[in-house]
Amino acid sequence: MSDALGRAAELLRGAGALLICAGAGMGVDSGLPDFRGGEGFWRAYPPYARLGLQFEELADPRHFADDPELAWGFYGHRLALYRDTVPHDGFRLLLSLGSRLPGGARVFTSNVDGQFQKAGFEPVAEAHGSIHHLQCLSGCTDDIWPAAGTTVEIDEETMRAVPPLPSCPRCGGLARPNILMFGDYDWVPHRSQAQLDELTAWRRHVRDLVVVELGAGRAVPTVRRYAELASAATGALIRVNPREPEIRHGRGVSIAAGALETLTALAAATDRGSRR
Repeated sequence: MSDALGRAAELLRGAGALLICAGAGMGVDSGLPDFRGGEGFWRAYPPYARLGLQFEELADPRHFADDPELAWGFYGHRLALYRDTVPHDGFRLLLSLGSRLPGGARVFTSNVDGQFQKAGFEPVAEAHGSIHHLQCLSGCTDDIWPAAGTTVEIDEETMRAVPPLPSCPRCGGLARPNILMFGDYDWVPHRSQAQLDELTAWRRHVRDLVVVELGAGRAVPTVRRYAELASAATGALIRVNPREPEIRHGRGVSIAAGALETLTALAAATDRGSRR
């Protein structure tokens, strides 16, 4: 790991701008559950193990129409969890690093938890939307509104939501999170698209871009693909992943470790090199 850290630190010392690409593994050091595989999900949510339901089955938009208490039990619990979570120190280290660069830093993430914003990053491109924003289930409007002030009472034994459930302020019908779920044809994408457009414009104008990818696996490769494309011209990609650190075509630096451990060591190595 020391050789890889040295190469990664050298890339960061020469960076003009920083793009952070983050998947679910970024939140593990903050205490957020690892949903990797059925067993990991069931350790976090034992009631779903008893029901034999996996993450992919619960993250299905049809439940909001067919069984809204089940759907909001899952998403309401996650909303409260993410609100209560304190971002780990790796977020601060990245924010500090980006603040020193001429082009600053941007974030591309598949996470819906809002942890980057809580840590002080703006703007953030949330490719799969945000649990902190809602939309109308019936599609009476394509408006997206903040979930601030929305609380969902959960029966912890059954993991089902207790009515009243979040509603659309326009039609009074059921609301759902503005999150891209599996097989989701009704997600309203314009908030996320505006964020992605801003990120694309920023990338066109920065120089010496370095991409740091954290906790992004192959199962849903949205983040990995974006990181690879953003770094394709230069190969300035630092991939941090304890299980799947390999980089296609061998360009860049791969580090087989967790986010917080790596960012702490990388910040120290970058600072040491800058003082020489």
